Amino acid sequence: MSSASQVQLTSSTENNHHYLKHLDFFLRLSVIPFSVASIRVTAITKQDNSTYGNLEFNNIIGLKYLICINAISASYALVAIVCSWFKFLLTKAWIFFVSDQIVAYLIVTSGASVIEILYLAYNGHKEVSWSEACSSYGKFCSRVKVAFILHVFTFFCFLILSVMSAFRVFSKFDPPSIPSKGVENDGES
Repeated sequence: MSSASQVQLTSSTENNHHYLKHLDFFLRLSVIPFSVASIRVTAITKQDNSTYGNLEFNNIIGLKYLICINAISASYALVAIVCSWFKFLLTKAWIFFVSDQIVAYLIVTSGASVIEILYLAYNGHKEVSWSEACSSYGKFCSRVKVAFILHVFTFFCFLILSVMSAFRVFSKFDPPSIPSKGVENDGES
């Protein structure tokens, strides 16, 4: 490879990493308002029904879990933004890789719990004699849907962040070498 093409390749790689760094910052910054908004919508979700009584997010463990995971994801995003300002922490790309993966999986689990809550609220469960609740608590169900949508935006941010952090970690290694046929034949003799 010529010296000029090496310089061009190095410059292109540096531009890609510079672009990824800005995208990383933007996505981590975006996580915070999505998570905080989801927490706020969930925390104020309540509805009183004269027939069935008062329903609040505190009555449903899955919604408490959603709030907890959103708080964790917003806190982690803030810590990651602060850490990105310090160069010595950026050299440890595997820390962000593992942390991004863990938070993304936690977001998936809390999202799955909310999907189950919404499914039961809209459809009920006839085998155990649970009737649907959204006809009586429509406002409550609508707010839980809004909180879930905000949570999905947080998930997509972390999905992209997880892919980017994986790229950063694994781009530091050379791809595995493929042995040539001559080497394979020597081993078989």
